[in-house]
Amino acid sequence: MSAPYYAPHGGHPGQDQLLTDRAIFTEAYAVIPRGTMRDIVTSFLPGWTDTRLWVIARPLSGFAETFSQYIMEVQPGGGSDQPETDPEAQGVLFVVEGTATLEVNGATHQLTPGGYAYLPPSSGWRLHNRGDEALRFHWIRKAYQPAPGIETPEVLILNEKDITPSEMPGTNGTWATTRFVDPSDLRHDMHVTIVTFQPGGVIPFLETHVMEHGLYVLEGKAVYRLNNDWVEVEAGDFMWLRAFCPQACYAGGPGPFRYLLYKDVNRHMPLRPMR
Repeated sequence: MSAPYYAPHGGHPGQDQLLTDRAIFTEAYAVIPRGTMRDIVTSFLPGWTDTRLWVIARPLSGFAETFSQYIMEVQPGGGSDQPETDPEAQGVLFVVEGTATLEVNGATHQLTPGGYAYLPPSSGWRLHNRGDEALRFHWIRKAYQPAPGIETPEVLILNEKDITPSEMPGTNGTWATTRFVDPSDLRHDMHVTIVTFQPGGVIPFLETHVMEHGLYVLEGKAVYRLNNDWVEVEAGDFMWLRAFCPQACYAGGPGPFRYLLYKDVNRHMPLRPMR
C-alpha cells in the first residue's frame, strides 16, 4: 500500500491572512490545526544537527500527562548520535517523508514512509538523514512503566504497508486499525496505531475511557466529537484528548480519513504522583 502522509513544511503566512482559525485548548481536549505549525513555533534539541521540530504534546498539568510527541524535520546530513537523553524513555518513530537511517542493537535500518520503530528504554539508538531530501517523522516518547514479572519489550522495526488492518466487527471494513503491537502483549504500556475510516465510517457512540489520546491526522478530513463540541479536522491537524473525554467521529469523505493514534495501556492506575 502506498499511503500519503501529511507533514508540515513550515513557512510563514502573509499579513493579509485572517487570524481566525480552528485552534482550541480546553481542559478536556485541544486541537492544534496544521496552519499553526509554522517556522516561528519550531524548536531545537541539543545533540541534533540540521534538525528542527514541532512539539505537539508534552507532559503538562491540565494537558498531556503521559507522553510527548514531536514532528521532527531533519535536513540531509543531519541527525543525532545521542537522540534520547532520558534512560527511562521509550520511543516510537513513524516516518512520513524521506528516509531515516536508524542504528540500534548493532544493526542499521532504513525507515521509509510508513516505517515504524519501537525503541525500548536505554536502547542507545542513533538516527541520521543520509538521503538527499528532508526527513520528517513523528517521535512519541513515554516513560516506561515496569511491571512485576513482565520483561521490557524488544526493538521492533516494521512498516505499515506490511500489516493487514484489523476491521472493527460489524463495520464492513469502514473502520479498521493497523496495529504494530499485539494488544495482548502486556510488555507494552503504550500503543501507537493507525486508525482508518472509509467515507461514511463512524465511531457510533461517545467513547469515554481511561486512555489518554494523541491523534495526528495523516490523511483526509472528518468531523470529530470532542466532549460537547463537534470539530472539523483535516490532514495535518493534531488532537489531544484527556482521559475520559467523550469522543466520536464521522468521516464524510470524499477519501479515507486516517490518523496516527497514541494511547497508554496495560498498567495499574498510579495512586500517587509519577516521577
